[in-house]
Amino acid sequence: MGYELRVSWRHLCSRKSHKFISLITFISVGGVALGVMALIVVIAVMSGFGKNLRDKILGTNSHIVVTSFERNGIVDYEKVVTTVKEVEEVRAAAPFILKQVMLTYGQRTSGVVIRGVDPKREASISDLEKNMIQGKLEDLTGAPSGASSIHRKGIILGVELSRSLGVSVGDVIGMLAPSVRMTPLGVIPNIKMVQVVGLFESGMYEYDANLAFVSIEAAQKLFNMKETVTGIEIKVEDIDLAWKTAESIQKKLEFPYVTRDWMQMNKNLFSALKLEKITMFIILILIILVAAFNIISTLFMVVMEKAKDIAILKSMGATSSSIMKIFSMQGLIIGLVGTGLGVVAGFTIVPNLNEIVGFIETVFNIQAFPSDVYYLDRLPSEIQYFDSFLIIVFSILICFAASLYPAWRAARLDPVDGLRYE
Repeated sequence: MGYELRVSWRHLCSRKSHKFISLITFISVGGVALGVMALIVVIAVMSGFGKNLRDKILGTNSHIVVTSFERNGIVDYEKVVTTVKEVEEVRAAAPFILKQVMLTYGQRTSGVVIRGVDPKREASISDLEKNMIQGKLEDLTGAPSGASSIHRKGIILGVELSRSLGVSVGDVIGMLAPSVRMTPLGVIPNIKMVQVVGLFESGMYEYDANLAFVSIEAAQKLFNMKETVTGIEIKVEDIDLAWKTAESIQKKLEFPYVTRDWMQMNKNLFSALKLEKITMFIILILIILVAAFNIISTLFMVVMEKAKDIAILKSMGATSSSIMKIFSMQGLIIGLVGTGLGVVAGFTIVPNLNEIVGFIETVFNIQAFPSDVYYLDRLPSEIQYFDSFLIIVFSILICFAASLYPAWRAARLDPVDGLRYE
């Protein structure tokens, strides 16, 4: 392919008599580069958002949950915990209770999800202790901590929930369960007074506004569950293989237990994120398609301008396949150069994205991501090398495909027609 490649390069880099064609060539290269850069940056940001969301969800929830089909929940839960820990990939396991209650403070009420946990084991399961902005996880038991004197069972609230109730650490609030108690005086609501011993901030509004934690003993007493729990929460070594570990646990426990991993519990959310990522890929690939149309128009103009050259090459013995190679290589060169520039630009922008956003905020005196709206202190981004590889392949293939029809037309040109009017 020696001379075909040299001729292709000379056609693209022509500066004397065909400056307009060279300008369109540069525009085509720029279009491909812009499309590739936009795709890499957008996919990186969307992947960063997905990972950020996943980390926040798994920071509050466990990787795998074991529940039972039994009406009263899991009775001999310590035995189940021991059995679960025998699975190789399991790092930690602990019992939990999950119910809905109503919290009251003065004239304010709020329906929330209450989670009963073991304070000693919860730190090995979730990031609750790391996410606490006030108080300590150990204070859930109601034991005095340091200089403080806590005489009631404790409760840890989400920071948004504490604001809606108007409470702070040390306040005593009512926790009303949906069940009732039968007494000689009649039906009495099942209510327990608890003291706010801590606040947590997970970074997700749904959790911060609708979730509270109490000790597992307090939850068992409030819901009259005696020595039973709702389920077992499990933390594994590899979150991406949590489904496989869940299957191993299910085989070990069998019926009536059922295991679910974090991907099953949040299937709709992550499916929506994946669909959005694919949609953005399809939309942004249109930029490359627009550049491909520029390539087609450029090559058609080159074919018309170089009709005499094509005729001379054919009269000297060049075959139709060689002519086709010359012009298809031009599209391939545009694709390679444009894609290369786009990849360099994309891989340069993604690691410095937050600095660029900060510069824009400073220049225009705006706040791109208000923390009270987006719960973000920075724009999450993560380069996806496999996705970037697919972008590179698609870009080059589109540019090459765009050059085939003009190259085919050039190969069909009759040498007599090319020289007739010269």
